[in-house]
Amino acid sequence: MVEVYVGLDVSDKSTHLCVVDGFGVVIWSGACASDPQALARTLRTRAPGMARVLLETGPLSSFLYHGLVDRGVPAVCVCARHAKGVLSARVNKSDPHDAEGLAQMARTGWFKEVRIKAEATHMDRARLKIREQLVGARQAMAGQLRGLLKLFGLRLGAASTPGKRRERLVALFAQRPDLEPILAPLIESLEAIEAQIARSSRQLAAAASALLGRVKRPCALRDWGLKLAKTKGPKRARVAVARKPAILLHSLWRSETEFRWA
Repeated sequence: MVEVYVGLDVSDKSTHLCVVDGFGVVIWSGACASDPQALARTLRTRAPGMARVLLETGPLSSFLYHGLVDRGVPAVCVCARHAKGVLSARVNKSDPHDAEGLAQMARTGWFKEVRIKAEATHMDRARLKIREQLVGARQAMAGQLRGLLKLFGLRLGAASTPGKRRERLVALFAQRPDLEPILAPLIESLEAIEAQIARSSRQLAAAASALLGRVKRPCALRDWGLKLAKTKGPKRARVAVARKPAILLHSLWRSETEFRWA
């Protein structure tokens, strides 16, 4: 079977495909839905001897890459900025022409492969981004609440916890009961966001309890937490150990490295 090379120019709804042989001659060009199953089916029909399938980094690259690899397609992902430098030199730029340019890159090997993160990594990143958005929304809404109260000469003060803030608001609304129904939607939304943030914190606390209790494998974080429990008590140790994985996870995500037991 003759080896062929394929370029995929991906967009949200459809993907243009171009199949070339070892000499760079276009064998087939067409399009199908931007879905791994549809792409794999088309590739098996139009490029049965595919040696390499090239696509650029983008919003759908991780989804398509893992879906194609799981279906036995020899997919390779390249940096979109690197590919742009090659594709911009082509005349009559269009999606079909870009797909052909990627196919020629796949044939010649003039590209640098990009490592695509595993799905579990993207799930961890999603959790971090969601929590970041929630914390940012909480800060913005709390600041807005303080500002609106000041317009009417009311000061929320150092209410650092939801319980203290609630007590302070009861006292303030006793002075201005007409403001309570106006600010109620903001306060209820703020409390709902804080409840979601607290749920994330409980998940970390559970992980910390498991690390200090059930996990027996030696680990620097576990050893540190056990020493802290002897001096500060188990509750403080769990809080401290729960904070460490959050910082560690963020650092691993930014550096794209894996955790190593020590």
